[in-house]
Amino acid sequence: MFINSIGYYIPEKRIPNDYFTNVNGLTGEWIEQRTGIKTRSRASDKESIDYMCDMAVKNALPTLPYSIEDVDLIVFASYTPSDTIATSGHFIQREYNIPNAKVFSISSACSSAINAMEIIRAFFASMMSTKALLICADRNSTYSNDCDCMSGHLWGDGATAYFFSNQACSEREPQILDIMTQGLGHIGQGTKGVFLNPQNGGLQMPYGKDVFMQACTYITQNTKDIMEWNGRTTDDISFFIGHQANMRILKNVSKQLGMPQEKVLSNIEELGNTGSASAMLVFAQNRDKFQSENLICISVFGGGYSAGVCLIKIN
Repeated sequence: MFINSIGYYIPEKRIPNDYFTNVNGLTGEWIEQRTGIKTRSRASDKESIDYMCDMAVKNALPTLPYSIEDVDLIVFASYTPSDTIATSGHFIQREYNIPNAKVFSISSACSSAINAMEIIRAFFASMMSTKALLICADRNSTYSNDCDCMSGHLWGDGATAYFFSNQACSEREPQILDIMTQGLGHIGQGTKGVFLNPQNGGLQMPYGKDVFMQACTYITQNTKDIMEWNGRTTDDISFFIGHQANMRILKNVSKQLGMPQEKVLSNIEELGNTGSASAMLVFAQNRDKFQSENLICISVFGGGYSAGVCLIKIN
């Protein structure tokens, strides 16, 4: 399948590390040393998750090679929805008058975007859809607690919009060569590693060390696997995008893969952990860097646990 157009939205507000010294006792130096984060994006009251999704879609429309009304599938991927009935996917359908689209939401922590892409590919393969819109957003600040010294300093906000088709609609559209996802609730701390209980503590990560260990393991192995399945090696990767949870995870993974740092793209230093949108934001922000025949590997790991990987060729 092919990526027809990409849009994204990131709130302008940034919360610096020093803010947390008086809130949860962590110094800016301590946070940066352990996470690589210097600031994180923070949505204002106006910037609801629906608003961010709307802005991401608007950002994609100028380069969309067909009418948005031609979309026949909308998938909203997020673990921080504001409404679990009238989802942001339905909001976008109404906002842009997309009458013939199936609409639903999915959540698999920080692998949600890759899960959504895998579902879209299945819809294309079964000929139930030909043009799809993936909206992936997380407004972590809705549920996170700045006073939480375990993970309150990690979270950022942002949204992306990706339009896909089963056939190329214009020249040089990036092509999804392969996708794989995993449910990993049975490993390590599983469902206890990262969780979100809206009525009891919100977004929490009490077992950061286990998350770190499992993320390093699965992001690395899945990257190796998808390259092998496609008759290539990790040396063939032009750019690598991992989940933006912790810069130390990205450095650990790149070391295991023997990958030079200049191939590793990231935005965690400025935006923090923007959840399931994070890797998709990195791809969107760097798309002008990509050249014909480049291979981009996106490999992510999320709480719950879950993982996903995809391989993209730039045409």
